[in-house]
Amino acid sequence: MGKNVDTVAQRTHDTYSRTVFTRSELVETGMTGRLIAESVVRGDLVHVRRDRYALASTHRDIVRAVRIGGRVSCLSLLVLLGVFVFRCRELHVLVTPGSSRLRVTKDVKAVLHWKVLTSVRDSLHAAPLIDAVAHSVLCQAPREALATLDSVVHHGLLILDELATMFAALPLRFRPLLVLVDPSADSGPETFMRLMLRTMGVAYETQVYLDGVGYVDFVVDGWLIIECDSKEFHEGWEKQVQDRGRDLAAARLGYVTVRPLAKDILNDQASVRQALEQIIAVLGPRFSDVRRSRLSTDAR
Repeated sequence: MGKNVDTVAQRTHDTYSRTVFTRSELVETGMTGRLIAESVVRGDLVHVRRDRYALASTHRDIVRAVRIGGRVSCLSLLVLLGVFVFRCRELHVLVTPGSSRLRVTKDVKAVLHWKVLTSVRDSLHAAPLIDAVAHSVLCQAPREALATLDSVVHHGLLILDELATMFAALPLRFRPLLVLVDPSADSGPETFMRLMLRTMGVAYETQVYLDGVGYVDFVVDGWLIIECDSKEFHEGWEKQVQDRGRDLAAARLGYVTVRPLAKDILNDQASVRQALEQIIAVLGPRFSDVRRSRLSTDAR
């Protein structure tokens, strides 16, 4: 799969960097009241709400969360970090217990989260990562939440032991998700595909290395390669040429490759599953015979 220009690690560092300050913190840096006011007039600082100032470069969602009276969290924060989120239509805000004077306006669709697992004192603008991930489990359907969890672990933002601690604080009904987390999943569509293959009851392997081909997302029943392409990572003729070359190399080894679109994997699972079942039903017996013949030849 291709790489973002800004890695998840870089985006996480940038998002958690201090961009929101109290007045006293600005004064500690040597700014006077007049300098603060002049910075606001020039546009270097944004006076977000009482005793909260943000750098002009601060992301809009962070500013909106602070203006409400909290910190950006859940799906909104994870999107900023580059973690896979199936859909985020509202602004998710962590509001600590006891907060008052919240400014929730009609022009901002906000979801307020009150439950915290850790201390939120370290940041004025972003929820602790483990809290944001916990909120994302509560706010999504199981399949979507699992894709987010896969992404979080795949990118090294949390380890499985930390997820286990997080799940211990969540309602029991969410715990079955933990055993399904797979750090090898490189994208949300891969998680959706893996769950689809599980329900189909077929044998499959993930992230399989083939000589002359490289790593492929899935190998089903020993002969069917499934690559979970997406527009984000597979645009451009150069990439198409590379993918076609990989498919030809795999065909020489006796594999069939299919590349369902990410939008179909995410939004039309029934059609994708039906297509895969038909491919396996039509070609499966033939390739099973080829596989047995190959194994018999190798045994000699």
